[in-house]
Amino acid sequence: MHARLVDRSPVVPADQLVAQMVPPAMFDEVSFASYIPDPAEPSQAVAVQKAEEFSKRVGKIRSGGRRGLFGKKTPSTGAGLYLDGGFGVGKTHLLASIYHSVPSPKAFGTFVELTHVVGALGFNKAVEQLSDHSVLCIDEFELDDPGDTMLVSRLLSELSARGVSIVATSNTLPGQLGEGRFAAQDFLREIKKLGSIFETIRVDGPDYRHRDLPPAPDPISSDELLDRADAIPGATLDDFDALCAHLSTLHPSRYNKLVEGIPAVFLDGVHPADDQSVALRLVVLADRLYDASIPVTVAGAKLDSIFTPEMLAGGYRKKYLRATSRLLALSRFEVAAN
Repeated sequence: MHARLVDRSPVVPADQLVAQMVPPAMFDEVSFASYIPDPAEPSQAVAVQKAEEFSKRVGKIRSGGRRGLFGKKTPSTGAGLYLDGGFGVGKTHLLASIYHSVPSPKAFGTFVELTHVVGALGFNKAVEQLSDHSVLCIDEFELDDPGDTMLVSRLLSELSARGVSIVATSNTLPGQLGEGRFAAQDFLREIKKLGSIFETIRVDGPDYRHRDLPPAPDPISSDELLDRADAIPGATLDDFDALCAHLSTLHPSRYNKLVEGIPAVFLDGVHPADDQSVALRLVVLADRLYDASIPVTVAGAKLDSIFTPEMLAGGYRKKYLRATSRLLALSRFEVAAN
């Protein structure tokens, strides 16, 4: 009997939700020095310099503070940095480098992870647990859900006032005219209460719209899927529909624990997602699998057909394209290993 993801129901204690907000393992060793700017893109070298300067400011803010009317020391307002640019230009590398170079405690997570943590803890508890941090690093700040954007904007206002510095990267919708430059304007508009503390740094590079996704590998048969799963001790083998149903029973903040320690994931009966809620859960799962570099092999439909044309034409297009790209990368890793 194979192990199955649907048999795993991890529980993440509330006090560990913030503690697990760290960069993905693939960014464990990155630094400012390991970021190699493209000579053809001068903004990249400037971005490295500005990110290093920001890190130094974070340390000073946290160790400094100001004296109030009666001599009581109160924290200075946190600093803010916004890295604005397209896909594949190294924004996450710089974000993780900032995280590694500033004092603890500190937190790193995607915009989606942050909203999940706030949802699981409650707003006041989230503020309490993050307020002693030197920095909050937010990757892929999203503007496609007004409710989430307002929630996070309020959270950042509270944390900044308590001396927490904030650095974020853009997450622009692919069909948006102007791509990164308009992303900066949208970001500052949505966090208008904090706009004055943010310095916007442009990181240029090849336009992601010129990069086509690699073709999805052909799915294998269910029998071959079973044979491949047998060959990898500890691998999980799940029915796609059963897994989708199981994901609906778990808070997304638990998906990281759901796939922890698994060497490979095998899915049978893959087909296009039934609706948006199922698709969005699969996006979160794809992110967690990608962060952990867990290979994915499927039987049924191709991985690039999970998100329907109607979904790809909607407001969550960016999420679905990112998830597709990541699943394809993981599937090719598995193909190469066999």
